[in-house]
Amino acid sequence: MNKSNNGAAKKRRWLIGGLAFAALAAILWASYRPRPLDVETATVAEGRFEQVIEEDGQLRLQQRYLVTAPTAAQLQRPTLKVGDAVKAGDVVAVLTPNAPGMIDARTRSVLQQRVGSADAAVAAARANVQRAQAALAQATLEAERSAQLAKDNFIAPSARDQSRLAREAAAQALKAAQAEQAAAGHAASEARAALGRAEPSGAAQGLWSLKSPVDGRVLKLHKDSSEPVQAGAPLLEIGDTGAMEAVIDVLSGDAPRIAAGAAVQLSTGRNQPPLAGQVGRVDPVAFTKTSALGIEEQRVNVTVALQAPPEELQKLGDGFRVDARITVSAQDGALLVPSAALVRQGEGWQVFVVEAGKARARAVTFSDRNAESAWVKDGLKAGEAVILYPGSEMRDGQPVKVRRGQS
Repeated sequence: MNKSNNGAAKKRRWLIGGLAFAALAAILWASYRPRPLDVETATVAEGRFEQVIEEDGQLRLQQRYLVTAPTAAQLQRPTLKVGDAVKAGDVVAVLTPNAPGMIDARTRSVLQQRVGSADAAVAAARANVQRAQAALAQATLEAERSAQLAKDNFIAPSARDQSRLAREAAAQALKAAQAEQAAAGHAASEARAALGRAEPSGAAQGLWSLKSPVDGRVLKLHKDSSEPVQAGAPLLEIGDTGAMEAVIDVLSGDAPRIAAGAAVQLSTGRNQPPLAGQVGRVDPVAFTKTSALGIEEQRVNVTVALQAPPEELQKLGDGFRVDARITVSAQDGALLVPSAALVRQGEGWQVFVVEAGKARARAVTFSDRNAESAWVKDGLKAGEAVILYPGSEMRDGQPVKVRRGQS
């Protein structure tokens, strides 16, 4: 009886000890076993691969017109403001002829005497014309009488010819007198004009109205008050804000990759739909521009033709900033993997693929890549899940746990 009780107790002790050892082993294994890492994943899929150049630029008008003063004058205060709409032919600026300079009493007296002298010369020339007209009438009568007498053989033909020549001389004398009268009249007008310019005028006369050459809007007022202007002085600029283009400056090393007609997307601001466009021209010359980091760069201007209705462009303006995405190459049906999944491995690249809850390293090769994705050539298949942003702790065979909402 005692032997059987002792054997049963011994068995219970061994069973309890075994269970305790198994529990301790389970606790140690649970404590030291590799824990799965929380990861984000993305699915490898086929799509359109684009190689783009991203730069900023600005909008500008295709045509702008500068209205200038045709001569020295006094500009009247403009009534237009920047942004006002104008039609072709609308008056956009009014000029007043400059007032004559002040003169002293002696000069005014000289000018008045010059007018009197010119009037006297006109009167004398008029009298000479009247005398020449009378002489021509007399010579004409003599010539007619001599012609009749010569016809009846009462005088010699030489006398008839002499009277005819006298009439022609009288006609020429009349023309000369008339020319002298005209010259005297011009001299009198000149003298009166000189005196008139020296006399102040009570009312503004001869206003010059400058008109808009096109339909558009006022872009800039060079003069916003009444002031004297010289010939050729800029007054205001006018342009059509519905006809604009974009100018994007890119690095000179990227310029050879951009072809005319390449597709462009322009972003004009937050929560604004992008504008579509096409590359119209790549300038053949570069210029030096200092970057935000203080580095001098050689840049090239790329002109982009906008493919947007004028009413959409009316909401924008000349000089507005835009962010541009210029497509230099594209391929449909490419196998794409996010660039965030790529890890450098020696001279090549690899990704971590999720298989049965573990990360498996997979070497990949790709045809091309951009900032967002890589065009995979070999190493992956469509539908596989790759780990995004794998850290330094990621190893081949590492248990992973896909975060909720990821696949």
